[in-house]
Amino acid sequence: QVQLVESGGGSVQAGGSLRLSCTVSGFTIRSHCVGWFRQAPGKGREGVAHIYTGGHSTYYAASVKNRFTIFQDGAKYTVYLQMNSLKPEDTAMYYCAAYVGVCAGWSIFDDGYWGQGTQVTVAS
Repeated sequence: QVQLVESGGGSVQAGGSLRLSCTVSGFTIRSHCVGWFRQAPGKGREGVAHIYTGGHSTYYAASVKNRFTIFQDGAKYTVYLQMNSLKPEDTAMYYCAAYVGVCAGWSIFDDGYWGQGTQVTVAS
């Protein structure tokens, strides 16, 4: 059974850091596009970053570029999102998703696997 589990969320002060983890079970993410999304209360879902596990290419939304880093472990079971210089506007529920194939825009994840999310709260 395919399962994605996010962890690492929490509450931090503005300027702080958190590292989110997305641990995959049921398959090995060797040639997948794995993405992080977030949704703040009353707002739509926003793509944050994605990585192609078959080649390590990455993409970041403009709102997080140069502050967040997406990377995977060598065993290909976990994808991380390192979040630095956090801002109150980064407050949201963060989700990871995996799609079997290359990264080609955010909509591909509509056909992917999703986790349940982890809450990130940044206080000003």
